Amino acid sequence: MTYFGHAIIIVPFMEVNFNKNHISDELRLRRKIEDFYLPKQLVEAIVDAGGIYTKSNQINIAIGFLDISGYTFLSQFLSPPENQMVLNGLYSAFLWVLRKHGGYLNKIEGDSLMFHFGGPIDPMVKDMDGEDAKKLIARELFYTCVELQRVCSLFNSTNQNYLKKISSRSTVDAILEAYKILGVLRKGYASASFNALFQIRIRVGASLGDVLIGNFGPEGAKQWDVIGMPVIEAKRMESSAPIGGFRITSEFFDILDKTGITTEYHRRIKREAQALGSVYRDISFGELFQKAAVYLKDKKNAEFKTFSIQVNPSLPESIRDQSKLLLTRGDTGADNIVKFIKYYRGNHFVINKLEELFKKMNIQVRKDSLYRIMLPGKYKNMLMKNDGDLNKLRLQITDKHSLFNLLELLGKLQDSVKGRSPVESEQEKGFTGYDYWMADMRASVQRSYDMNKGITHQAYYFYNVIFPMFFANIKAAILEYQYQNEKIEQVEDLVENLEEE
Repeated sequence: MTYFGHAIIIVPFMEVNFNKNHISDELRLRRKIEDFYLPKQLVEAIVDAGGIYTKSNQINIAIGFLDISGYTFLSQFLSPPENQMVLNGLYSAFLWVLRKHGGYLNKIEGDSLMFHFGGPIDPMVKDMDGEDAKKLIARELFYTCVELQRVCSLFNSTNQNYLKKISSRSTVDAILEAYKILGVLRKGYASASFNALFQIRIRVGASLGDVLIGNFGPEGAKQWDVIGMPVIEAKRMESSAPIGGFRITSEFFDILDKTGITTEYHRRIKREAQALGSVYRDISFGELFQKAAVYLKDKKNAEFKTFSIQVNPSLPESIRDQSKLLLTRGDTGADNIVKFIKYYRGNHFVINKLEELFKKMNIQVRKDSLYRIMLPGKYKNMLMKNDGDLNKLRLQITDKHSLFNLLELLGKLQDSVKGRSPVESEQEKGFTGYDYWMADMRASVQRSYDMNKGITHQAYYFYNVIFPMFFANIKAAILEYQYQNEKIEQVEDLVENLEEE
């Protein structure tokens, strides 16, 4: 039918209804996509504010970074879908911790997380003044870092007790799916092998300070984000954090210390260690909050003051027990034990427990060789005083020095190399002509080289000879123990076969 040259199409009633249903389905899908991908905390904050934040704010927030360490080894034994399910379960557990403390998951990048507290989308600080808000977000970030490490340990052991505290069914299901995969993997290996090798460990770093927070990115790709030095500092803290613990800036520590959180946490760790029968019951405040300098390569090795913090109240015993299992895992096991010694060489509780294990298992760490590697001149003088008697000197050094003492000595050598600053070239003279200026510059550079080559040589020798040879010596002792055990087992098998015949 046409009217004034235009076609008039009469649409049946049922067809109109179909189009309405189609629009309705599309809206439902759009809402489902939004619910699936958009953070609920951000959406609720925008709705509560009555509109999208169009301007960025400079405000004090607390920022954390988390990175999974050692997952590459575990991932080799899983298919891509299994890897995805394990990581989804692990991230679900971490997100539960963040939400419990009021934190906001800013982004996931591979095996790293960034999260923060405070700002306009944090409902906890909405009606607080600046100082009270700072104290609250500092406390919540600190205990979030603690709980992230503890949940990671529970996840490794497929512990289900904490799942009772999680109200989200989807979160619980994601964690249980991951547990099923870890359970299948455990059945495929001896339990000791699984517990020794397939451990997910994390590093956590945290900072606090003024940042710019708001929407960043072009139209159609906006993202709620934060930028500023505290973000960079938090990432630096994570990258240098001890595995199984976390590192914070000195400014963050000062806030925690003033509000009594450090003292409260120290008492808590000692109390928990006492209940578990751990040597950490005697850990001092300075050992729990270990002050350390981090050197920034991108800032010409500028010194950055930080504090590393222990989380596991029975860490020394945990490392000892895992190392005992690793002793049965050949070269890979030996490498992992040596890594523990490198990581915890400043922690006398852990190192003493490992030395106790070595003595119990009759692993012969040649302490005299370690001493000789570090101080060959002194070793030679001591040998002369003992009339060249190597056995006498070996006993003397073994009795006098614990493994921790020798690691302290290694640390002092490293500090002496690290602490020496190279001499810079002399200030340039005024330009009086190409040949004269270049001759002065050549002479200045040569003088600087002559003065610095000793420092450079000592650093090179330490990092390329002393340091690797020190830990190679310890690895050799572990491999020797494994080799001897294999020979004993072969003889026992031979005797058993002969008896059966």
